[in-house]
Amino acid sequence: MNTHVKHEIIRCERCQTPFECKANSFTKCQCSTVQLTISEVQYVSELYDGCLCANCLLIIQQEYRESMGLV
Repeated sequence: MNTHVKHEIIRCERCQTPFECKANSFTKCQCSTVQLTISEVQYVSELYDGCLCANCLLIIQQEYRESMGLV
């Protein structure tokens, strides 16, 4: 019996780059490296339904901050 949990390989909804989704272990998922505010999470969720890679999350975070005049 295989006890190793295989995480799903999915594609980023924005750039289509494949990455390993660890939703069942989200603290180890690549997206957990991006610290978003509640407002930034809401902004991302208005644009995309699925998972995004950490690189795209950083880009969208920057776009949001620029649009709000925060940077």
